[in-house]
Amino acid sequence: MRWRLNRLRCMTPVELAHRALRLAQARAESSGLLRAPAVPAPDLSVAGKPWIQRDPGVAPAPYLAAAERRAGGRLAVFSLAELDLGTPPRWNRDPKTGIEGPLAYGKLLDYRDPDLVGDIKYLWEPNRHLHLVTLAQAYALSGRREYQDALIEQLDSWFIACPYARGPNWSSALEAAIRLVNWAIAWQLVQPLAEREFEQRWLRSVYEHAHFVRHWFSAHSSANNHLIGEATGVFIAALTWPHWPEMRAWGKHAKQIIEREALAQNAPDGVNREQAVWYQQFVLDMLVLSLLAGKANGEWFSADYESRLEAMMDFIASIMDVGGSVPMFGDADDGYLVRLDQDPAYSPFRSALGLGAALFRRGDFKVKAGALDDKARWLLGRGAAAQYEALEAETTRLPVRQSFPDGGYFILGADFDTANEIRAVVDAGPLGYTSIAAHGHADALSFTLSVGGRELIVDPGTYAYHTQERWREYFRGTGAHNTVRVDGLDQSEQGGNFMWMKHARAGCGLWLSSAEKDTFEGWHSGYMRLADPVKHRRLIELDKRARRLAIEDSLDMAEGHEVELLFHFAEECRVDALADGYLVERDGMTLRLTLPANGAAELYRGSLVPVFGWISRGFDRRQPTTTLVWRARLSAPALLRSELHIGAGQAGASS
Repeated sequence: MRWRLNRLRCMTPVELAHRALRLAQARAESSGLLRAPAVPAPDLSVAGKPWIQRDPGVAPAPYLAAAERRAGGRLAVFSLAELDLGTPPRWNRDPKTGIEGPLAYGKLLDYRDPDLVGDIKYLWEPNRHLHLVTLAQAYALSGRREYQDALIEQLDSWFIACPYARGPNWSSALEAAIRLVNWAIAWQLVQPLAEREFEQRWLRSVYEHAHFVRHWFSAHSSANNHLIGEATGVFIAALTWPHWPEMRAWGKHAKQIIEREALAQNAPDGVNREQAVWYQQFVLDMLVLSLLAGKANGEWFSADYESRLEAMMDFIASIMDVGGSVPMFGDADDGYLVRLDQDPAYSPFRSALGLGAALFRRGDFKVKAGALDDKARWLLGRGAAAQYEALEAETTRLPVRQSFPDGGYFILGADFDTANEIRAVVDAGPLGYTSIAAHGHADALSFTLSVGGRELIVDPGTYAYHTQERWREYFRGTGAHNTVRVDGLDQSEQGGNFMWMKHARAGCGLWLSSAEKDTFEGWHSGYMRLADPVKHRRLIELDKRARRLAIEDSLDMAEGHEVELLFHFAEECRVDALADGYLVERDGMTLRLTLPANGAAELYRGSLVPVFGWISRGFDRRQPTTTLVWRARLSAPALLRSELHIGAGQAGASS
C-alpha cells in the first residue's frame, strides 16, 4: 500500500488518467470484452535481410559445449551458477524459490509480490531466451540437427506453458521485447526450418508478441530504458518478420521512438540519464543493434543518432581504468539484451568499445577494448577482424576526456592508461531519470579511485532489486557510497524499490585540469530538507606530481548534526590502522589515508548491525569488504579535510 501511494504521488494528472485508462483496458481484455488479436496469415514473399552473420569466423567449440548444456536445460542464472531448468523448462517457475507464477492475466498480475511469483528477476531471466540463441549459434556453426531440434522443443514447450497474455511472462512489455530480439537472432541462424508447422506456430507468437509490446509501450514516468527496449524489440521484429502490413507500420513507429529516445535519454556528452553505468551499456546495446539491423534493411538513423552512440562509448572509455574496470555507479542487474559471446571473461563494456572501434574507426576505443570479441564478429562478419587489426591506435588516439558536465561526472587523474595510472571518478550528476529516478542511487559527490588498473575505493554495487528490501535500501542509500551522510539519512528519500520521493540536486561549481593538478568542486541539496538545513560542498584536488588526493567537505549548518564520512574499499584491499591514519594495500599498491582530527573512525567488514562492509559484484551476490566510517557530532559550519597519499609502486595492470 505504501508503494502504491508513493507511486501515485510521483504521477502528473495526465499520467494518472493514462494509468486509469490502461487499467480499464486490461480489465476489459481479461474479462473478454476486448478480444485477443486475430493473427493474419503471413505473407512470406515479403522478407527482411539478415543482420546476423552465419559465418562469423569464430571457434565453434565453446558454442557447441554451451549448447550441449542448454539443450539439457542447464544454465547459469545470476547467483545460481549451474541451474537445471529441466527439459522442458518450467517457464513460469522462479528457479530460486520454487514458486510457480499463476497463469492469471499478465497485465493485471502483481509481479512485484514475491509471495505470488518469487523473485521475478529469476523467473524472467530464462524467458528472455538468450540461451536459445546459443543453440542457434551451435546449429549455424555445425549444421547438426540436434541443436535445431532442441530449440524447437524448448520453444514449443514455451508456447504451451505461456499462452498469449497469461502469466508472469506476459506482465512486462520489456521482457516480451527482449524475447523478440533473441528470437530474431535465432530465427536467422536456424534457417531453413525443417518443420513448417512449427514455423507457423513461431510466427503466430511473433505477431502476438509484437502486438502486445506495441500496444503496451511504457509511458510518462516509466518511459526510461524500458521504452527504448520495447521499441527495439518491435523495430527488430518488423525487420526480421515483415510479413504483415501492420508489423511494418509498427516498426516505423518504433523506429521513431528509438530515434527520439536515444537523444532524450542520453545527454549530449554521452551519459545515460538513468545515472547507472550498467544501463549505459544496456541501452547502448539496444541502440547499436537497432542501428545495424536497420542498416542491413535500408532503414537509416540520423547522423545525430550515430553521434550520440559514439559519445556514449566515449563516456565508457573515459571512466574505464587501465585494467578494464568501470565504477558501479547506480543500479545493475546483470541483465543483457543479447549474449553472443561465450567467453567466461566477457566484458560488456570492453565489448561495446570493440564494436565502437570498428563502427567509428576509433583506435582509442580499440586500445581499451583489447582484442575484437566474438559478439562483434557475429554482428559485423568475418571481415571485421582484419579491419579491426588494421586500425591504427596511436594515430587516432584522442586525449582522455575528463569532464562530462551534462551527466555530472568528472575524472581526476594522471598517467592515464599506464601502470602508474591514477583515475578518480566523481559523481555530481542528477539522482536519475524521470520523476521516479528508478535506477539512481543516493550517491551525490561520491567518488571511486583506481590506481594502476587496481580498484582501491569503490562503489559497492546493487545486489538486490524486487526482493530483500533491507539490502535494496542499503546498497541504494548514501551509507553505501563514498560521500558524507548526515543524521543517518539518505541524501534523497526512498519511496520504493524503484522510486525516490525527494531528489537531491547536485552540480559542479568548479572544474580545472592542468598538467600539474585536477580540481573539482561540487555541491548537493539533499540535506537542505532537514529542519536545520545542511548544505554539503566537496572539493577534491589531485596533485599529480605528489600523487596526493585531497578532499575538503564543507557543511553549512546552524545546529548540531551527526556526520559520517564514508570510504568503501575493494574486497582485495587490506586496510590497517596507523597512528596518524590508515594504510590501504593491494597488489603492491599503497594508499595512506588521513582523516579529520575531530572525530572517531571505525572499520567494518561484513557487518549486519550496522550494515557496512559489503560489496556486490553481481546481481544477488554479495561478499564482505572493508568500509571505513569516520563519525563526529558537529555544530555550526564545519570543514573536514581528508588526504589520500598514493604510493608509486607498479603492480602492472591487466589488459
